[in-house]
Amino acid sequence: MTPEDQEETQPLLRPPGGSGRRVFLAAFAAALGPLSFGFALGYSSPAIPSLRRAAPPAPRLSDDAASWFGAIVTLGAAAGGVLGGWLVDRAGRKLSLLICTVPFVAGFAVITAAQEVWMLLGGRLLTGLACGVASLVAPVYISEIAYPEVRGLLGSCVQLMVVTGILLAYLAGWILEWRWLAVLGCVPPSFMLLLMCCMPETPRFLLTQHRRQEALAAVRFLWGSEQGWEEPPVGAEHQQGLQLAQLRRPGIYKPFAIGISLMVFQQLSGINAVMFYAETIFEEAKFKNSSLASVIVGVIQVLFTAGAALVMDRAGRRLLLALSGVVMVFSTSAFGTYFKLTQGSPSNSSHVDLLAPVSVEPANPGVGLAWLAVGSMCLFIAGFAVGWGPIPWLLMSEIFPLHVKGVATGVCVLTNWLMAFLVTKEFSSLMNHDLQTLTFPKRKARERKEWEW
Repeated sequence: MTPEDQEETQPLLRPPGGSGRRVFLAAFAAALGPLSFGFALGYSSPAIPSLRRAAPPAPRLSDDAASWFGAIVTLGAAAGGVLGGWLVDRAGRKLSLLICTVPFVAGFAVITAAQEVWMLLGGRLLTGLACGVASLVAPVYISEIAYPEVRGLLGSCVQLMVVTGILLAYLAGWILEWRWLAVLGCVPPSFMLLLMCCMPETPRFLLTQHRRQEALAAVRFLWGSEQGWEEPPVGAEHQQGLQLAQLRRPGIYKPFAIGISLMVFQQLSGINAVMFYAETIFEEAKFKNSSLASVIVGVIQVLFTAGAALVMDRAGRRLLLALSGVVMVFSTSAFGTYFKLTQGSPSNSSHVDLLAPVSVEPANPGVGLAWLAVGSMCLFIAGFAVGWGPIPWLLMSEIFPLHVKGVATGVCVLTNWLMAFLVTKEFSSLMNHDLQTLTFPKRKARERKEWEW
């Protein structure tokens, strides 16, 4: 067997010269940040209906307060993106992840102890701040510790952990009320704090600090050997941060345009509106078991995100983005058709239990339409999970030069969360407006009949 044949038969997930097992442990430790981030995003879906039903002395959410409860986390995340972009270049990738555990735990603790609505909003703002830092730093940390053969796989696992956190929030919200759900939210960041203390800083950041021996030690710890590791060109790791004059260079402004565009289009897909208000959406769609429908959506998202992680390095980013976009367009059209059919006919009620057997009698045509809604929503989530979910975050950590990575990723994360705030806040307002539009004519007709009588 020739040396070339031996090289071709090496396992794909094994780095040159070592076992590389610790890199997966380090990636898991960092990915607990996105898991906490996903739990914070998914928390509002089961918590909002619970808080709307809360009896004094517990705080109770009005429609306007509920919209802020869902959306204010994105404002905190936008601020966290700016803070993370500053921290990641000065404090380092590891220390930034350790720091973001503090607002995670503090935010959920404030929510747990909340007696007023402003405390709920303050806790959500703190968890949002942590989300912004974690969403920026975790992909950078993982991309810089991974060897090339698994960089796409591990980078996609960031999004996988986010959707796993969302699913955990949905499942736990099925059982726990909002206070105990907030207590559970403190667990993932606490584990991340413990594990990250045992993990090294990324070799790339250590080089920027002129600590070459520590960088080599980190490579040996993560990969098992220095073989296969390539240092950046001489001087590249010592360049200073982004300057405005550098934006004229194609190597700077093109990645900027790509990164910002990906973040804008990811949020304009409406994914955060779906995740924040999943249970509310299904309640407005008149499902008897909206919690079950939310859990189904969460399971679909986890499964397809895991599938995308496995094929990411083989199928390519561009193909998956195109496929994802086509599926989302088709599914949202189907879901819109469902609402048009169910709201257009007063006799067409879809208030059904998803686990109930379908009757052979056509007494309730909304039964079939209920499955159209769940199916189209699951298809939307599957399409998003395949491409537009993981790829923008993965590319953000890959396309920027090292000396501008902190500032550039900070701008991308800020863009992402500002767009998320606009989408989630306006979605709640539009949903309430549509409901008022639909119920107002019926109320006027009922009043007219009573007056005539």
